[in-house]
Amino acid sequence: MQSFFGSISIGYLPKGRVLGISKLARLVEVFARRLQIQEKLVAQIADSLMETLQPYGVMVVCKAKHMCISSRGIEKHNAVMVTSAIRGAFKKMEVRNEFLEMIK
Repeated sequence: MQSFFGSISIGYLPKGRVLGISKLARLVEVFARRLQIQEKLVAQIADSLMETLQPYGVMVVCKAKHMCISSRGIEKHNAVMVTSAIRGAFKKMEVRNEFLEMIK
């Protein structure tokens, strides 16, 4: 097992309740500290926000470098894996594209 390092971008369209940025960071930390794979990480964050806040939609994007790629095997040091979890209103292409433009 090897670790991965990167950044997570979270977008949500509130339906009443709004979270502070520090709460989003804590939520990411809760799931990231577990033995984890990147695909499950973004899904757990998105599902947790959907369940707790019940927003119109949530999108979570993770861009990460995996140590298993850079330290062994093909040894690609600049390889980045991008995964996303899309829920609710973010399934509409125009909403999704607006968020993706913001995080470029």
